Amino acid sequence: MKVYLVVVDTLADWEIGYLTAELHSRRFFVDPSRDFQLLKAGIHRDPITSMGGVTHTPDLAIDDIQMGDNDLLLLPGAEIWQCAQARPVLELARKALDEGRQVAAICGATIGLASIGALNTRRHTSNDLGFLKASCPDYRGEHLYRKEPAVRGDNLVTATGLAPLEFSYEVLKMLKVWKPETAKAWYRLHKTRQERWYHELVASMSDTPAVSS
Repeated sequence: MKVYLVVVDTLADWEIGYLTAELHSRRFFVDPSRDFQLLKAGIHRDPITSMGGVTHTPDLAIDDIQMGDNDLLLLPGAEIWQCAQARPVLELARKALDEGRQVAAICGATIGLASIGALNTRRHTSNDLGFLKASCPDYRGEHLYRKEPAVRGDNLVTATGLAPLEFSYEVLKMLKVWKPETAKAWYRLHKTRQERWYHELVASMSDTPAVSS
């Protein structure tokens, strides 16, 4: 399995922080030894600078991506998604979706997908429906829009930029690299900060029943 994280200038660091940390560390994977790679893909091979001032050097260019059945194309928020330079990435994402591959997009990336009509036939969410309709002339997906933090529709996960936790949760469930009970406990722990979910999380990594407090 490969997760291709698209890195572009102004990448919104916080929107993918939960997800990249858990995927890279593999600390809650059902099988930590699984053949898995988290790769940074750029529009080109030049380093980019995130919104937080972090430099990312792509491992490969978008043109070099060859997605397999279980792979994921991960599109973080950024300020460039409605610019011409982002078009090749968006076209790749649309092609991947049409072929049944997995795609996840948050914040501005969802607007980019809407701008090329990729959300017209797929259940989705974004930052605001009114903005999608006003700024994306080719958008016709209002009937499939859900006013929720994050939405999974078959092989697509979308989220508002205010929901990096929910976005990560839905993506992790889609990838199936964690047990369902691990994903639930992890999400509830971060969402509620209640001790019981820490015990549930620890217990999910073994066969020992959870101890609730």
